Amino acid sequence: MRTATIDPATSDAGYTARRAMIDNQVRTNDVVEPGLVAALLATPREEFLPPHLHAAAYTDRALPLGNGRALNPALTTARLIDDARISAGQSVLLIGAATGYAAALLAKLGAKVTAVEQDAGLLAIASAALADNDAVTLVEASLPVGAPDFAPYDALIIDGAVESVPAALIEQLRDGARIAAGLADRGVTRLARGVRVGTATTIGLLAFADLECVALPGFATPPRFTF
Repeated sequence: MRTATIDPATSDAGYTARRAMIDNQVRTNDVVEPGLVAALLATPREEFLPPHLHAAAYTDRALPLGNGRALNPALTTARLIDDARISAGQSVLLIGAATGYAAALLAKLGAKVTAVEQDAGLLAIASAALADNDAVTLVEASLPVGAPDFAPYDALIIDGAVESVPAALIEQLRDGARIAAGLADRGVTRLARGVRVGTATTIGLLAFADLECVALPGFATPPRFTF
């Protein structure tokens, strides 16, 4: 069982809102692992949002961040992390770091996180929110490229919806690494899981939940030409 030592900081103003989010959104959708629940309770989501979105931090919807990007609903991010089965000490490649919320949760589970983001504005928010977090390395790079300099990784989490997982990301994973990602299929988004076996560069992903998941740029499948 995964564990995390968390100070719930019950005196902060958002504690009641986080508790309601957990009770009404997270637990009711099968996210009950104690370490992850504790991490959700201890992480003020508003700190990872621009000021005008603070009041909406705990609503059960995606939050628009500008430039075509959005922060996933907390439930979506929690389900992806839960399914990846992260253990303390593991090295995790996070694609679509956005403002750093998912990276903070993973760090509270004891993971060493390499979080990739290509939007400079979102990266600035994440850098400020994670300034004192030594467990997270933020990398400014194209999302489909990842962070090969810090490979290999024990897990890959794509905190957004993609049409396919590129070989460039799969190649950065160890044999047996778990993958949790959002999948976009003709306007429908699902969460899916997979495992890298050996040196495989393609992964068959199995959907496990139909949930809202924000689209990430750069992952569209190239069109096929027919004659």
